[in-house]
Amino acid sequence: MKKILLTLVAAVAAVLVIWGVWSIVKGKFFKTSAKMVFRTEKLSRNDVVRSISATGTVEPEELINVGAQVNGRIMQFGTDIDGKTVDYGSKVKKGAVLALIDDVIYKSELQQAQASREQAKAAIMTAEASIKECSANEIRAKNEWERVQSLAAKKIMSGSESDNARATYLASLAQSAKARASLAQAKAQLASAEAVLVKAERNLEYCSIVSPVDGIIIDRRVSIGQTVVSNQTASSMFLVAKDFKKMQVWVSVNEADIGAIKPGMPVRFSCDAFPNEMFNGVVHRIRMNATLSSNVVTYIVEVNAPNDNLRLLPYLTANVKFIRGERKNVLAVPNALLRFVPPANLLDKSVPMPEVKSRREAILYVERSKGKLAPVKVKVGMNNGALAEIITDELKEGDLLVSGVDFISGNAPAQSGNLKNPFLPTPTRRRGNPQRK
Repeated sequence: MKKILLTLVAAVAAVLVIWGVWSIVKGKFFKTSAKMVFRTEKLSRNDVVRSISATGTVEPEELINVGAQVNGRIMQFGTDIDGKTVDYGSKVKKGAVLALIDDVIYKSELQQAQASREQAKAAIMTAEASIKECSANEIRAKNEWERVQSLAAKKIMSGSESDNARATYLASLAQSAKARASLAQAKAQLASAEAVLVKAERNLEYCSIVSPVDGIIIDRRVSIGQTVVSNQTASSMFLVAKDFKKMQVWVSVNEADIGAIKPGMPVRFSCDAFPNEMFNGVVHRIRMNATLSSNVVTYIVEVNAPNDNLRLLPYLTANVKFIRGERKNVLAVPNALLRFVPPANLLDKSVPMPEVKSRREAILYVERSKGKLAPVKVKVGMNNGALAEIITDELKEGDLLVSGVDFISGNAPAQSGNLKNPFLPTPTRRRGNPQRK
C-alpha cells in the first residue's frame, strides 16, 4: 500500500515539474502579445414596455351555476338548439329544459294540496250555512225573549219561563259567534291549503331543470339515474356560460404591486395554448377580499378581455402583463451599457467628459478613433429593467456602442462583441436555423 502511495506522489510531482518547465520555456521562446478588442452593441429601435407580470386564469365573464331545489332521480336530459342531448359544449336557449327529475312524488303532493284546498272551501261553505242558521235562531230567540219580557211585566208569564227565554236567546248568540269563528277558521285553512298548493306546484316545476339564460354548457355534473339531494343548498348540476365573447382573467397580484394597478389600465396576456398569440384586456376592478398564504398577501384583479374569435377557453392559464407605460419604436439600449465605465487610459482626451446631473442622464461610449473611446451624454427615458429608452441627437440607429473591453491572445483571431467561453459546450445546430458564428 505504501509503495502505491509513493508511486502516486512521485507521478504527481513529475507532472508538476514538467508543467513548470513547459511554462518557463513557453514564456521565454513563445512570447505572445495580447490584443485589445471592444465589445459592442448596435444601437437599434425597440418597444420599451414597463409592466407588472402576474399569472391568472381565464374565466367566463358571466358564469351561472344551475342546480336542483328538489330531491329525486335524474330521468333524462333535454336537448340543445341543434336537437342533440344536452352535454358539454351544448348551446342552449333561455327556458330550454336541461334535465328532468322524477316527479311522481311531487305530483301526488300537488294532488293532496288541491284536495286540501277543496276541503277548506267546503268548510267555508259549511260555516257560512251555520252562520245563516244561527242568525235565524238568534232572531227567533230574541223575539221570544222580548215577548216574554212584556208578558212578565204584566204578571202574565211566570219567572221560570222568562228565565228559559232569556237563556235560549243567549245560547243563540253564542252559537252565532261559534259559527263565525268556524268561518274564520275555514278561511284560514283555505289560505294554508292554497300556500301548500303553490309550494307543491313550484316543486313540480322544479323537477324540470331549465336554463336561465342563453349560453353554453361548460360543465355537466350529473348523469341519468343519479339521485340529486338538495338540503340547505341547491345541488350543482350544470355550469352555463352566458357569453363566450366576453371573458375575464382573474389575476393574483402581490401586495407590493397592487398599488400601481388601476381600473382601466391596459393589459396584455398570453396562454400556453396559443404561445405565439397575444391577447388584450382592460383592468375591470380589484377585489378587496385579499388572501394570505405563507405570509404573502395577494389580491384578485379582474381583467375584461374580448373574445370575438372565441379563441379563449375557460380556465386557461394566462401570463399577464399590466402595462404601466409604453414607448414604441424608440432608440433603446440594454441597461448594461448605462453602467459601463471604461479605463481612463482608453478615453479620448480630446473629448471632454460631460457631467451627469440626474438619474435621467447617462454616458455612452463610442469608438471615434482607433482604440480610444469618446463619451456621449444622453437622456434616459422609460426603463423597464432590461431596456432603456435614450434620447439624443448625437447618435443614430445602427451606431456601435461599446459595452466592454476584452483582451485576446495575439495568435487568436480578433473578434468584436461578446467572446465565447472555450469551456462551454457548443450548441447543437438546428435544421433550418443555422447557428450564428
